[in-house]
Amino acid sequence: MLISRTVTSTFLPAFCQSGLMLGVSILLTLAQVQAAEKKADVSFDRLLNAEQEPGQWLIHGRTFFEQRFSPLKQITQENINKLGLDWHFDINTDRGLEGTPIVVDGVMYAAGAWSIVYALDARNGRLLWSYDPKIAADAASIQCCDIVDRGIAVYKDRVYVAAFDGRLIALNAGDGTPIWEVNTVTDDWPYTITGAPRIVRDKIVIGNSGADLGVRGYVSAYDADSGKLSWRFYTVPGNPAKGFENPAMEMAAKTWKGEWWQYGGGGTVWDSISYDPALDLVYIGVGNGSPWPQDIRSPGGGDNLFLSSIVALKASSGEYVWHYQTTPGETWDYTATQHMILADIEVDGRLRKVIMQAPKNGFFYVLDRANGELLRADAYAKVNWATHVDMKTGRPVETADARYGLTPKFTLPSGMGAHNWHPMSYSPNTGLVYIPAQEIPGMFSQKADFVFSKGSTNLGISLANVAPPEDEATLKEVLSTVHGYLIGWDPVSGKAKWSHEQTSPVNGGVLTTASDLLFQGRGDGKFAAHNAVNGKELWTQEAQTGLIAPPITYEIDGVQYVSIMAGWGGGFSLAFGPLAAQLKVRNVSRILTYSLDGKDKLPPLPVLNVQADSQTLPAGTDPDHIETGKNIYHENCMVCHGAGAIGGGTLPDLRFSSTKTFESWKTIVLKGALRSGGMPAFDKLISSEELEKIRLYIIKRANDFATSNLTNN
Repeated sequence: MLISRTVTSTFLPAFCQSGLMLGVSILLTLAQVQAAEKKADVSFDRLLNAEQEPGQWLIHGRTFFEQRFSPLKQITQENINKLGLDWHFDINTDRGLEGTPIVVDGVMYAAGAWSIVYALDARNGRLLWSYDPKIAADAASIQCCDIVDRGIAVYKDRVYVAAFDGRLIALNAGDGTPIWEVNTVTDDWPYTITGAPRIVRDKIVIGNSGADLGVRGYVSAYDADSGKLSWRFYTVPGNPAKGFENPAMEMAAKTWKGEWWQYGGGGTVWDSISYDPALDLVYIGVGNGSPWPQDIRSPGGGDNLFLSSIVALKASSGEYVWHYQTTPGETWDYTATQHMILADIEVDGRLRKVIMQAPKNGFFYVLDRANGELLRADAYAKVNWATHVDMKTGRPVETADARYGLTPKFTLPSGMGAHNWHPMSYSPNTGLVYIPAQEIPGMFSQKADFVFSKGSTNLGISLANVAPPEDEATLKEVLSTVHGYLIGWDPVSGKAKWSHEQTSPVNGGVLTTASDLLFQGRGDGKFAAHNAVNGKELWTQEAQTGLIAPPITYEIDGVQYVSIMAGWGGGFSLAFGPLAAQLKVRNVSRILTYSLDGKDKLPPLPVLNVQADSQTLPAGTDPDHIETGKNIYHENCMVCHGAGAIGGGTLPDLRFSSTKTFESWKTIVLKGALRSGGMPAFDKLISSEELEKIRLYIIKRANDFATSNLTNN
């Protein structure tokens, strides 16, 4: 149950531990001078013309169009087999790494777990400085999908990081010292931030997370120089009795029923944000409803704007311009927060300025980004909740029994989606969009006795249904239905040109280059390169850990590098333990950087002695208590420690814990003995009697493992 976090200090902390004080002083001074000399100089014009600097990676998606395509072509299909590890930088955390580094003039800026920022020499990985915003360990109790950070932004001479606890912080790019910080969220609601801030002219645009706990979503823009709030756009309407912030909210309120505002409503902008400088429009992807079942939050139905929508806003004021809703009346966690790509492509014989997205619901959308007109909508994965999208109305045509009630409903996709946050890429060379897709079915059923609890998980569905089968044959049958794919998708024809099945159902984001190479890190611990034209795998290298972050590429002194943040984590490895455990990977957090003829080697991994010792259940244990403990576990513990009490390779697997006495469990779970490591106290959510039933369930699961022939269930 221990969750470690990084402890770093500024300016080469390893030297601070030596006894050679004079030498240390000299070394520190030199390091500080060198860091100060590497001040960033990133004007808006430079960002606007990022395409003209192929050797840099200045923006989250390399350019404002978020295509994640690089013109670099030193590394080719002919010499890819010479690609080797050039350098690596270890990050002391056991949580996932999902970020996109930014590279400016030889310096790499990256954010890891717990929102800690690192500045490295991009030539060799030498640490220049680090900054720890000191997120409180209790923040772990208000997250759905890991204490992660998807990136930072660099503008002028500053680095901007959105901290997990809701603060937006401006740092001096030369030495990492804070310049200003502002709290972007209200402390009385469980907001968090995992997404990367975006630069929009002289503003920093940032959203937030927390829909699964019950918040009202919004996106904000802050003045880059001062941190002053410029504008804010709410994605769902508030209490009508208090009035509406703007006409858009008044319009949206007509699509809701009941007293939705008591539940927050959801609709958080937790990841994708794009910007078109020519149209001066900001595009935001909006998340799921809170709670998930529409019958709870909006009894009587309605589209529930702007849930699961792409919304275009004026960059100067945040004023609503247009929207397109991918899943009206969203009820399956089908967010539209997935990566949005801008491109100019020919559709039906006419050159169109488009925005493209493959949201969770399984359909790939091509829209005119000037006015929101739907141009294409085609299924890119297996779906059973809708048959197709009606091109006249723009609405999905739901199957007769798509919406679940109290009876469990088998649904494709699950809440994990057919594509999640892992960024796509687009190649103007091939005209294809590359999608890290997944096929993970789910069981949905509404919770009969749901009671909203502020600050707690408020999904409104029964999580006990996601517990895996406990017999070997059925479990294997379930696992056989889960798949992962890398798809080369033609956005014009609405069909896959090729599809490559992968070992892991969940894999990292992708990068394409001018030499028609497609790079991707995979959940099975391999970093791979494919032929972008036909999907053929050309090269792989062992990374010692599952990879979920997207790679980048840059060039310094004539050398092309490919870099990726490596570290197994995220919602899949935490909550979907039975699936993740099949991959037999663990968290080893690093930045890995490759070049042609790279000669670096990773140290061997320590051998883990993983075993579950059987423990006798107390005499007279009531089987009903174990079943009750199973249900309580899945409602409160599964989100971090895995369905079926099966760990997915990131956090400790409770079945293997040597601490199984009630008193030790009470000290940890109810009294917060491991709070400093990120394990919060659950005394307000779980009683002593309930905890004992959870403990009995864990002992049974440990015994199941100890007596089974399976090695990972």
